[in-house]
Parts: sequence; C-alpha cells; structure tokens
Amino acid sequence: MAARLWCLRGLLRALGPRPFSAQASPLQAEQHGTKRPEPSSAKTLLDIGTRRIFSSDHDIFRESARKFFQEEVLPFHAEWEKDGQVSRELWEKAGQQGLLGVAIAEKHGGIGADILSSAVVWEEQMYVNCTGPGFSLHSDIVMPYIANYGSEEQIKRFIPEMITGKCIGAIAMTEPGAGSDLQGIRTYAKKDGNDWILNGSKVFITNGWMSDVVIVVAVTNREARSPAHGISLFLVENGTKGFIKGRKLNKIGLKAQDTAELFFEDVRLPASALLGKENKGFYYLMAELPQERLLIADMALASCEFMFEETRNYVKQRKAFGKTVAHLQTVQHKLAEMKTQICVGRAFLDNCLQLHADKRLDSPTASMAKYWASDLQNSIATQCVQLHGGWGYMWEYPIAKAFVDSRVQPIYGGTNEIMKELIARDIVSDK
Repeated sequence: MAARLWCLRGLLRALGPRPFSAQASPLQAEQHGTKRPEPSSAKTLLDIGTRRIFSSDHDIFRESARKFFQEEVLPFHAEWEKDGQVSRELWEKAGQQGLLGVAIAEKHGGIGADILSSAVVWEEQMYVNCTGPGFSLHSDIVMPYIANYGSEEQIKRFIPEMITGKCIGAIAMTEPGAGSDLQGIRTYAKKDGNDWILNGSKVFITNGWMSDVVIVVAVTNREARSPAHGISLFLVENGTKGFIKGRKLNKIGLKAQDTAELFFEDVRLPASALLGKENKGFYYLMAELPQERLLIADMALASCEFMFEETRNYVKQRKAFGKTVAHLQTVQHKLAEMKTQICVGRAFLDNCLQLHADKRLDSPTASMAKYWASDLQNSIATQCVQLHGGWGYMWEYPIAKAFVDSRVQPIYGGTNEIMKELIARDIVSDK
C-alpha cells in the first residue's frame, strides 16, 4: 500500500500545473501519439481513456480513484445513509490513497497535481452514486482558501493534517436569513483588544458535524460603505469555547453527507484566527466561487453520465410486452435525446475545466456551467426515473437516490437564478 501510494503521489506531482506557455496539451503528452476517443463514440460514458483534456497519466490516477470508491465507499454507503455521516476511517483512507488536497501546491504540503486530477476524484465519486463523502468541498473549496490567503503558520497548522484526512474542513457562509445573498450575512465578529468575539449562526453546512476546522464568514465592519467592504473570514477549530454544533439536518437527499447547524456564542478568537486580511473576505469569496461552481457543474455532469448508463442497462434487461423495454421506439428516442444532451454538456464542461486549468475561467462562464449542468442533472434524473417505472421510485434502486440527490444542485453554490443574474450582468455591462 505504501509503495503504491508513493508511486501515485509521484504520478500526481508529474501532473502538476505548468506555465501556460510551456504546457503541453494532453494530446501531445499521450503515449504513442494515440488520439483519445470522444465520450459520444465510446462504449459507455464512464469509459477510462476518453476525453482529450486528459492524458494517460490521468487515466492511471482515475483507475486508482475508481477502485477506491468501488471498494471503500460503495459497499458501506447504505449504512452511512442511516448514520447521516460517513466514517472517520474513510477520511483517513482517502488521505492515505492520495485523494485529498490533490491540487494543493506541494510547497504547502499538498500533492501538487493539476485541477484536472481533482476533477477525476469528483467524477469518480459520482460514478458510484455516493454523495456522502464531502471530499470535494474539503479539498477544492476549503483548502484553497487556507493555501491562497492563509499565513505561513495557518498553512503549516492545517494543510498537512487535511491532506491526511485527520482534519476535516468546512466553510460556513449560509445563514437562516442569508443564502445566495452573501452581503446579507449577520454573523458578527467584534474586536476586543487583539482578540475577536464571534457571535451568530450558520445553517446547511456540509461537513459541519464532522468538521475539525471551519472557515466562518462574518461581518467585521458594520460601518463599511457597503456590506462587501466589511466581511472577513475566520478559522474556528472544533472544541473552541462557545462553538456549538447543532443537529445533523434531516434532508430529502444526500443522506450520508453530514450537514449541520453551527452556533457561535461569544467565541473568543485570537488575532491568528483571521484568514487573510480584515474586511477582505468578500473579495476572497468572489475569487474562489468560480472553482466551487465548476466543481458542482462537473459533478452534476458526471451524475448525468452515471444515471444514463444505469438506465441504459436497466431498459436492456427489463421486459414488457414480450420484449425488452429497450426495443420500444419511444424509449430508444428518449435514450438518444439524453445521450446527446449529456455529450453536448460534457463538451462545454471539459472546455471549462481546461480553461480553469489554464487559469482563464471567468465568473460568468463558471456560472453558465453550474446552472446548465445542474438543470440538466435534474432533467436527466426525472427522465431516468420514468424509464425505470415503479422501481425507479424505490429507495434500493440507485436511480432513486440519484434523483433526490440531484435536487439540491441548482440551490447550493448560489441558486441558478443568481447564476443567470451574474451571466446577464456580464451580457448587458458596458465594460
């Protein structure tokens, strides 16, 4: 195991980002110059070795990630759904396998691979239809804030432990009265000498129950000329006096993902708990949200690919009127429509992933990806349940879980209505 992990880490570091001008394309990097098949012409949408944004090194990593999710996650997920959380042991196994903090720079204690390697992990999790592990939020939302804006002390304190899975991260933005409107946040941190006193509450926090460190978004200047100019980020550790974890929330989907309420009652924080600069938190959030939205979009598209293959297999086996359902022309046409929609979406998503790998993905484009892919995910889920008939409504069927899990995707990470607003602003802007 140790030798295998060493090899995988070496492989991932070789996949690390390089300057744009010097970066060879994945096609140029392919062994023997073999062209990679497009998903539309592959045997299945889940095949390894497709998609031109990836290289053969990414394929090796994908094989390892797929094996991990099939062996260490899928067999235990039903039990975790009952518990409302995955196990601590799983997090540490993921760390041992090199699946956490994949794209965090090696100089910060991360693995140092590219964002496409992170996408491999996102996609492989969706390909087993297991939404419980909050790896993507931990690795590609929380950790970048610490790596990009944290002090040397904060980076050394948290990143290595988060890479191993021994320290689980969360980010607390949403409040009972403030969701997509981040400027409506009421949680307040007040200066007291060199310390800060934090008061407020947060809700719908992924990894909240199991979290060891939480990035808390709070107002620090109520007199600022606009709310955006008076928001800061704080690192709050589990066990800090006054930091209270509420109940695990009972959701209609994402049953194995711990989602919690968090309360902060006169929490005293040292100056060293401030992440980045005072009153700059809103700008940090705006800089990091495109990656969060890209992540949601790619996982949504991967879920579509999973649901399509699950449904294709089902209709080829299910019999009605003396033959398999797949022989019915209406079903065949529905499958043709869905595959076309998914492949069109995949082409756009892969373009966004490559843009982000080249540090060229802007906020409106990320918003397009998030809104389009999550809407498509819900459309595909509805159609696939219909093709399963009554069995699609049974919890033991994977398509039923995929259906309920898909519903939150257009809501979190900024509602799709907000995504359209951001896209529209860019369209009508005179800049």
